[in-house]
Amino acid sequence: MTAKPPFLLPVRARLGDRSIDHPGQRFRARALRVGAGLLVAAQLALQPALAPAQILPGMGDGAEMTASAERRLGDQVAREIYRDPDFIDDPVLAEYVDEIWQRLLAAARTRGDLTPELDERFAWTVMLGRDRSINAFALPGGYLGVHLGLIAVVGSKDELATVLGHELSHVTQRHIARMMAKQSKQMPLLLAGMVLGMIAAGKSRSPDAGQAVLMGSQAAFMQNQLSFSRDMEREADRVGFGVMTQAGYAPQGAAAMFEKLQYASRLNDNGSYPYLRSHPLNSERISDMQGRFQFRPGTAPVMPLAMDHAMIASRARVLSRPGVDLLRLWINAADSGEFARSSAAQQAGILYAAALSASELRDFKQARTLAQQLAKRTADDAGAARLARLLAAEIELAARSPAKAAELLDTKARTRPEMLLAAQAAAATGGSATMVAPLRDWVALHPRDATAWRTLANLYGSQNDSLRAIRADAEANVALLDFPGARDRLKAAQELMRSGSAGPGGMPIDHYEASIIDTRARAVDALVKEQAAEPPLR
Repeated sequence: MTAKPPFLLPVRARLGDRSIDHPGQRFRARALRVGAGLLVAAQLALQPALAPAQILPGMGDGAEMTASAERRLGDQVAREIYRDPDFIDDPVLAEYVDEIWQRLLAAARTRGDLTPELDERFAWTVMLGRDRSINAFALPGGYLGVHLGLIAVVGSKDELATVLGHELSHVTQRHIARMMAKQSKQMPLLLAGMVLGMIAAGKSRSPDAGQAVLMGSQAAFMQNQLSFSRDMEREADRVGFGVMTQAGYAPQGAAAMFEKLQYASRLNDNGSYPYLRSHPLNSERISDMQGRFQFRPGTAPVMPLAMDHAMIASRARVLSRPGVDLLRLWINAADSGEFARSSAAQQAGILYAAALSASELRDFKQARTLAQQLAKRTADDAGAARLARLLAAEIELAARSPAKAAELLDTKARTRPEMLLAAQAAAATGGSATMVAPLRDWVALHPRDATAWRTLANLYGSQNDSLRAIRADAEANVALLDFPGARDRLKAAQELMRSGSAGPGGMPIDHYEASIIDTRARAVDALVKEQAAEPPLR
């Protein structure tokens, strides 16, 4: 089995060994490609810490990467993923995943798994990718990648919390730093094996003898690495289970999730023995999870499908760009005999997928009809009804009917999807002023929300407030770790200030805003210099 970079610690389940041809797999491919460079960078980062250990060996975690070094590595990978065309910041999906993620973080703090140092230094950011494979992966510095394929197949929040809790535990347990430390400690053993191989070849005058010793040392090195990774997976399973149950999620969701992973991995499972795997067998993990929740009182054997979750899963399927044929198939499914025999939650999921698919195909008449059916189906479920209303507004915006979209939205709501949709409608109808203040307050509390910054820039632009629009655009670049791009935008703002008429409608510039731009320009310039000093990833 081909070994993967140790700092990408994924849920090992994919739907077959496909080449990187379809658009979604570029998201994972970029992470793996960048990861190859990270291995070298991480070893370089470890050298100062390892030098004293080579003189006087010690015990504990002294040879680990520091939290700051790990965060820097994570930022480098995240910067590349943000540039990937398959990175997606969908407000509805992101809100759903982030609600689970925040509950897990709170539980990890309560349990003591998430230390105050890591809590402060790491990013704790979830990034979504359009990849249709069933996967999630932890990156250095508290970043987490989640494929839409995973969201599309999980049957409940509890199952999704199982995966997120597992990946969160890889980070809180410092598995990336520990793996790098172990690699560095074992490297002298590998080098010693190579020296012995050369000596054996010289004494026996047989290259085969030296090759045998060399291969033996490499095999021992790889076996130690595989064993260490299996231990990490078991630890992430154990700690992650504790975190997700502490957060209030049903423990049987863990066993159900591993059963799904086992089913999905059958297509590319080569049947290797457990000791040749870098992760424990799924059957082993299923048994472990079943044993953990078996003894807990009040656990139900089956997780019911929630209506809002069925709709979220449908959204993930459609947004993963499955192709025109599947989009049409989902539209037809809403008018099939199977639809009538489905449960209420399943019908809501089918209608949601059909309405969104019709909108993607620019058939807005049919999309509106399906959205109306969905609204009736979800009327008795508050969470599902909200998702149906947001979808209807999204369809109206896509159909260039912003006034109808605005009627469906609550401008007083302070949820991210509602605000962003309302801001788009306001900008299109000339009412930008009503949404500037809510979005400005939002980015003050969430400065790393690039989409919100871009939306705010559009609102300022529609008001001819060029200076604030350019600064908001620069802040969006900062949120995406594109510091050179942010510097260029801030320089453009400074040039505009020098012209003396950067205010709305040609009014004199706001000197308070000008002061903010000058301050941010100096701060971003320092970030650009720090970034330039980092070793390249490839």
